[in-house]
Amino acid sequence: MSMIFINYKTYESGTGQNAINLSKVFDELAHESQIKIIPVVQASDIKEIVSSTKLEVWVQSIDSVEFGAHTGAVMPEAVLEDGATGTFLNHSENRFTSFDELAKASDRAKEVGLKTLIFAKDLEELKNICSLSPNYLAYEPPELVGSSTISVAQAQPEVISQAQEIAKSASLPLIVGAGIHTREDIKKCLELGAVGVAVASDIMKAEDPRTELLELIEGFK
Repeated sequence: MSMIFINYKTYESGTGQNAINLSKVFDELAHESQIKIIPVVQASDIKEIVSSTKLEVWVQSIDSVEFGAHTGAVMPEAVLEDGATGTFLNHSENRFTSFDELAKASDRAKEVGLKTLIFAKDLEELKNICSLSPNYLAYEPPELVGSSTISVAQAQPEVISQAQEIAKSASLPLIVGAGIHTREDIKKCLELGAVGVAVASDIMKAEDPRTELLELIEGFK
């Protein structure tokens, strides 16, 4: 199934009651379009969004810690109990300090039953991440994250093709992100073998998120 992961980050439009209201809009569009829309939210908003929509809700990150003295850490068990079904790991804005730490977080997610989407900043890292067997492998060049003028689909189509070959060889579905902001971007990513995209600022900063998301959904047709 084609899918859009929408990262709420810490935008005002994706925090607290605003996050709940936005998720209800996305729920309606997911039902109408039959495109899988997955909000990726702050840990503090999971429970409320899960209880007010039928969407599959993911958290933006977890830590590799177990129960104990870890002030400020995001516990995998806690987000799972609140209703999250998956987690981003290694996003360019929240990268792990080492591959070992990433592997620990990946293991902890699997241990409690959370799905994972793990980001890679380049093809070499993408190859290494395959060994962690995430549910989704994501290619997102950091320099294009948040761009409103040029997307990874425009700037690096040949790299997306190479990323797809790596993902295919590991039997992993590929998600592509960074600057995605038009239906043409999505069409291109799908043509190159991705099963979906990860978006954030294009939706979260839009004056009319519903209209903007409808525009992106056209790219799946």
